[in-house]
Amino acid sequence: MTAHAAEQDEFHDIRDAVAKLCAQFPGEYWRKLDREMAYPTAFVDALTQAGYLSVLIPEEYGGAGLKISAGAAILEEIHRAGCNAGACHAQMYTMGTLLRHGSDEQKAKWLPKIASGELRLQAFGVTEPTSGTDTSSLKTTAKREGNDGYIVNGQKIWTSRAEYSDLMILLARTTPKENAKKRTDGLSVFLVDMKAARGHGLEIRPIRTMMNHSTTEVFFTDMKVSAENLIGEEGKGFRYILSGMNAERILIASECIGDAKWFIKKASDYAKARAVFGRPIGQNQGVQFPIAKAYAAMRAAELMVKEAARKYEAGLDCGAEANMAKMLAADASWEAANACVQTHGGFGFAEEYDVERKFRENRL
Repeated sequence: MTAHAAEQDEFHDIRDAVAKLCAQFPGEYWRKLDREMAYPTAFVDALTQAGYLSVLIPEEYGGAGLKISAGAAILEEIHRAGCNAGACHAQMYTMGTLLRHGSDEQKAKWLPKIASGELRLQAFGVTEPTSGTDTSSLKTTAKREGNDGYIVNGQKIWTSRAEYSDLMILLARTTPKENAKKRTDGLSVFLVDMKAARGHGLEIRPIRTMMNHSTTEVFFTDMKVSAENLIGEEGKGFRYILSGMNAERILIASECIGDAKWFIKKASDYAKARAVFGRPIGQNQGVQFPIAKAYAAMRAAELMVKEAARKYEAGLDCGAEANMAKMLAADASWEAANACVQTHGGFGFAEEYDVERKFRENRL
């Protein structure tokens, strides 16, 4: 059965093509990476060469110029196929900051190389150990040094993919908090050339976690950033990042929908095939109902994701819908994950079934 055979949409061709690409990276591929805590280089390269990571970049810069719902369809399909886009999904939403708020010169310089895969923009330096989601309280500073640029000092944590990214979107304080008119003023966004900065004020330390997510903590010690790499206006960075977070939430919610579909199909197939006391366990309502309930929750969340994407594409305020989409989709995928483990019983914990791996990835 092809992807979305029961419900065709405007992206069914893209979904089918993504499913075919993902079929080249079966469970064994991901299990090996998981054991070694290794980065899925071959998978990311395949997505790059197929143009899927640049679909939101305008055609004039080498991308496909598609809308966010196309990106959502791609990420959903990757996860529905049992793969994981966590290694590269940030490129879809982090480059939006550059696309929407960067100068013409910045876009012409960076976007074509990002679209071709020559450069990777996958690192997002926002969260800090003491501020978390309280972005206005971050402590990393960028102090102006003459006309040349800025000197950055501070620390970021949970900066995923930093070791495998050439560029980073960095949020830092350019005006002391006590001198800012509003809590959200005085923050600025920079595009950091990580290749140039490594060994020159930038240090990356991996954080080993329960899932293979390539996350790190990043330290800045008198790191120089050119004034040319300031995105938008100095002190206005908070609103730039906030608008990008709506895109992030819509796209990650789409991944959750894909995960839920994978878990539901995996559970349903196993319930039909597994026979106990002479009949399939799927004939028991105690097995059927949790799967059916997970399916209903997934479908409801899917509608909210589509509504958030619709408002985003229309240029409307979609903050509430993007937040609800991510919350509902995350809850739905977790409900489906639990139902899948429960349906499989002990086999849900066996590596070869991929359920326990997806279970861990989904919890993140």
